[in-house]
Amino acid sequence: MNRDERVLRALVDAHGRTYAEEAGIRLRDTPQPLYRLLVLAHLLSARIRGSVAVATARALHEAGLRDPRRMAGADWQERVDALGRGGYRRYDERTATQLGDAAALLTERWGGDLRRLRKEAGGEVSALRRLLQEFPGVGPAGADIFLREAQRVWPEAAPYLDGKALQGADRLGLPQDPDRLAKLAGTTEPAVLAAALVRAAVDGEVAEDCLDRAG
Repeated sequence: MNRDERVLRALVDAHGRTYAEEAGIRLRDTPQPLYRLLVLAHLLSARIRGSVAVATARALHEAGLRDPRRMAGADWQERVDALGRGGYRRYDERTATQLGDAAALLTERWGGDLRRLRKEAGGEVSALRRLLQEFPGVGPAGADIFLREAQRVWPEAAPYLDGKALQGADRLGLPQDPDRLAKLAGTTEPAVLAAALVRAAVDGEVAEDCLDRAG
């Protein structure tokens, strides 16, 4: 095992948990988990700690706002309150509006089912990324977050290692090429690899710890 493989193994062993898993989402290619992932990606894309975004995704789920019909039908204040319980207070009012509008768009255009959006994209990752950005509050960063996680069930996107994941690779002294990274990671799922690299990008202590472990 060479140096890069050792670094990646240390990273994945210590931090190889997807953000969907952390938020309690059992990701499958079915409407509700995919919708919950979209909401999580929206929350994670703001300038806020990842742990707060994850806690807020859980709070929305616990409030019953777990599918687009319920999200769109909820009172605006109900969404604000759920966001606040998760600690998402800095952006709560704007985000409450965006979540309602995004849920309405998903329901009206794709029947509440993101698999229909996937079908519209016709297997083109660039089209997926563009369509995801039509949801209010989901910009390029949000689309990247969604696809990093969704590649677990939408394999046409894999290996999806966006700029943030590659920042993590750079911090660890690893190659900046997604295919090379996927090959170095061996049997590690691309979604797990991507999440681990992002954790290294956003937390310098994660990177330092992995480099120490790898020797």
